[in-house]
Amino acid sequence: MNQGTHPEELPAEVLDDVASVVGAEVTLLSRLPGGVNAGAMRVQLAGRANAVLKAEPRAHPNHLDETLRAQRVVEHMRRRGYPTPAWLGVGATATHVWHLMDFVDAAPAPELTPSLVEQLMEIIELQAGQASEPYDHWSYAWQVATGQESAVAGLSEYSSVVSALVERLRLVCADVPPPREAPDMVHADLNPSNVLVRDGAVVAVVDIENAGSGTRATDLTTLQWHTFQDPLDGVRKQLWTRILALVGWEGAAVLAATQILLQLEWPIRHGRHDVVQGVVKRGHRALDELNALR
Repeated sequence: MNQGTHPEELPAEVLDDVASVVGAEVTLLSRLPGGVNAGAMRVQLAGRANAVLKAEPRAHPNHLDETLRAQRVVEHMRRRGYPTPAWLGVGATATHVWHLMDFVDAAPAPELTPSLVEQLMEIIELQAGQASEPYDHWSYAWQVATGQESAVAGLSEYSSVVSALVERLRLVCADVPPPREAPDMVHADLNPSNVLVRDGAVVAVVDIENAGSGTRATDLTTLQWHTFQDPLDGVRKQLWTRILALVGWEGAAVLAATQILLQLEWPIRHGRHDVVQGVVKRGHRALDELNALR
């Protein structure tokens, strides 16, 4: 087993397991942006092209099963032209779960442009009717928006400003009934860092580990969260129009509320207090825009 740059970032037993599964010697080359804990590592497989290895500590008993589910989603969507890299292997040690995918020679989008948003909207259309795994992001969004998901239960205690926004979101979604089963594939984390771009073109969508089923309007809503600045303000109306066409006003309210609450939960949990005020401002603006479309 060869070890290149930063070999200490991955336990030796993980590398041994990867080599065993893919049948090739593995050499670590460099760390890539993103990833959890050990992060995404660019590796070389002996006699083959470069690949990307992602390994993270086992978080719960079903962690490997969830990674295998994501692999099935990748295989299903790639057959339909969805631009996500092929997965070359999945495995686990006593402490870590890992997966290996093709390396794509492109960089994460530093920022969205109107052209990239248009391309991503077309890519999201490939998700229509392609739900292949019962991992329901639509029902989860409804639980978050209506206060039934414990992950966001304590947000109101953070500050009066956050509490006021949370209360506004709860009132908007209070009478929305549970959603019906939706037929689309959902990426569930379609932010710019997961969009690989080369020469102004989207060449890959990555970090698909949490993919499942629901409505593709979920990903349009995530995309919209990253379009608050000029010259993208005009794109927001286009995104709202598409979201409303897919799920109606109440569905759009649920998805917007979920996006806002999860965007609040992350910096609060990680102590990023400098980010919270900006999230609150964006959250109120998103609700104002949506109310104007009612």
